[in-house]
Amino acid sequence: MREYYVDLGSSTIKFYLLTDGKSLELLEEKSLYFKDGFDKALGISDNKKDELLKYFSYLKDKYNLEYVNTHIYVTGIFRSLSYEKKQELVKLFNDSLDLHFNIISHGLENYYLGKAMDNDYNNKKVLIINMGGKTTEIVTFNNNTIVDRKNLMIGVSDLLNEFPNSNDEIATCKIEDMNNFVKQRLKGVIFDNDYDCCIFTGGEERFEKLTNFNLVNNTLFDDGIHKYMLSYDDYVSGTKKIFYDSNYSLSKLYELMPQNPKWMDGARSGAIIPLAIFDLANIKYIIPSDLNLINGVVNDL
Repeated sequence: MREYYVDLGSSTIKFYLLTDGKSLELLEEKSLYFKDGFDKALGISDNKKDELLKYFSYLKDKYNLEYVNTHIYVTGIFRSLSYEKKQELVKLFNDSLDLHFNIISHGLENYYLGKAMDNDYNNKKVLIINMGGKTTEIVTFNNNTIVDRKNLMIGVSDLLNEFPNSNDEIATCKIEDMNNFVKQRLKGVIFDNDYDCCIFTGGEERFEKLTNFNLVNNTLFDDGIHKYMLSYDDYVSGTKKIFYDSNYSLSKLYELMPQNPKWMDGARSGAIIPLAIFDLANIKYIIPSDLNLINGVVNDL
């Protein structure tokens, strides 16, 4: 029996097949902005609810999804719903699709991030950043052991709300202003400053390849997964490029991901939260990663 896993966050749905070799294959991806019209007491908007059901109906028909072979992990904005609205979505998925709408806690998401990133880092001290629409999870490995976890209540949606002009065709906001906004939101969060590197997860390797960041071979460790790295200065240069270079206008960013162009709506803002953390934690080298919590779920089986 084929097994399917779904990462359903505040703005993106990723649908995976667990292969016979126990690796994950991304089959489908769709961006839906559940923050639009969201209310904790009233739930997601009727329009977004309809889009959500329509998309899962499509997946169910195309892949013959069943309750026993489909594992949905829901995070981000859905955790903010009232108990009644959470139960309403659970019942809706159960009655309409015969699937389980599994909303997991922030702590459990961080646990799965740790499982996803449990690799051989050559005993380096490594900061892991996993950023979503409404939340960000941080894990620290030292000598290949988790020594710290942090759950941050900030995500891409916060920056999109505060700086909507970041998504002008050529961004008209200042990276410095966005960076300072994030640092103010993180005031009081303590970071070490002796990391060997930082791994930035959630499709970042794919994105940096598409937008031609200056990636070089990873010489810090060899875990068989993370092949590339870049310096802090090259990360800053790449970020400025996607904001202000006409060759990377928003419409051209869309063209780079034709299967799910709306994912790029969060690309510019999504570069700033890690940038602020890099500054606060004195990060010199960045390792882009495509791993996410579903990798952790599978590693925990």
